[in-house]
Amino acid sequence: MVAIKKGLGRYLSMIQSDDACIIFDDTIVEKRWTDESDIICWHFDHTKGRNVKGVNLLNMVYYSMDTSIPIGFEVIHKYAYCDIKTKEQKRKANVNKNELMRNMFQRALNNQIPFHYVLMDVWFASKENFEYIAKRKKDFIAGIKSNRYFAASLEAKYQGKFQRVDSLELEDKQSVRGYLKGYEKEVLLVRRVFTNKDGSMGMLNLICSDTSLDGDKVATIYEKRWKAHEYHKSLKSNAALGKSPTKTIRTQINHIFLSIMAVFKLECLKFKHHLNHFAIRAKLLIRANQVAFDELQRLKGA
Repeated sequence: MVAIKKGLGRYLSMIQSDDACIIFDDTIVEKRWTDESDIICWHFDHTKGRNVKGVNLLNMVYYSMDTSIPIGFEVIHKYAYCDIKTKEQKRKANVNKNELMRNMFQRALNNQIPFHYVLMDVWFASKENFEYIAKRKKDFIAGIKSNRYFAASLEAKYQGKFQRVDSLELEDKQSVRGYLKGYEKEVLLVRRVFTNKDGSMGMLNLICSDTSLDGDKVATIYEKRWKAHEYHKSLKSNAALGKSPTKTIRTQINHIFLSIMAVFKLECLKFKHHLNHFAIRAKLLIRANQVAFDELQRLKGA
């Protein structure tokens, strides 16, 4: 573990920059045929709009100089309890994901990891998270739900004249300074407009604590959050995150950790050879097959 920390610290020192960011995002690995436990249970998957059985993993990814490094993770534990009213057995986490996110953020600070921005989606856009980050002199950019309320001036805030965010007429990447209801400090609201795969128009509203930026810059920085999705894809496709044959919670978490380390190694190779994770994996598989075939030919001729 000490060697891993030293290696990670050495690598971070190579890629750190003034505009580095940490990204928080979670993913669910479906395990429909595995026995239910405190970590393999039912979670709501917002990408599918329904509950799925599997492991819910909260990740903290460091992104700088086009390089993504996993620097923390938490496996969501849901413990069984009996509902007094219905007499049914249910599961609930003792610590919610927002609390876990704040704990992970604090660990990044304690480890003196250099970064400027914290990027989050709407599930982490809470007043408590905003205040926690701001008090520690870091900036955040987060997506917010369209039903949040916003005041375009300090006067409007004191008069209680808040408007729903989706009622504001803003163009793509247009920004406006103001106040989010429930949060005291001035923020920057930025509208993103995009076309969905089915041809329909989509809208995303962003809140940024750094009011010195413009809409274009906020949009550019927030686009880095997509790197967390690429990281999750590599975990599942290249590091066999969901293919653990283990049966106990301890060994299942060990498998998750080793999958994360495998993706970290792939990222190191990507940095060195300028190839993406899938290309590196393909080269390794081709070479492994070549060696196996050569050995087979040798055994046949023996």
